Amino acid sequence: MNDPKTEAKYESILLRVLWMLVFVVVWQVAQFILGAVVLVQLIYRLFYGAPSASLMNFGDSLSQFLAQIGRFGTFHSDQKPWPFADWPTPRTPEGEAPHAVAPAPHPVRDEEPKL
Repeated sequence: MNDPKTEAKYESILLRVLWMLVFVVVWQVAQFILGAVVLVQLIYRLFYGAPSASLMNFGDSLSQFLAQIGRFGTFHSDQKPWPFADWPTPRTPEGEAPHAVAPAPHPVRDEEPKL
């Protein structure tokens, strides 16, 4: 007869293969987005003289997400990437300091409107 342990293991590996196929598609989309972020960051750096902090943070998070997909796909980890886990938090930048935008000054207002 069929061994329940063998059946459960077979179903488990089939489910993992299905998730791996889904994450291969997600990998392709995320890789394209990361390439776009790299290109936009380069253009931003050329115009402003320093990289954008928000693009730096998003790019780091996205690259960590791609690493999580790679770890899951190569059986290095059983933890499925986002949306099954938290989105990776960006690390402290190790390269150039990001471009800082000074806050806009608040306009001075009269207490009473003039009629």
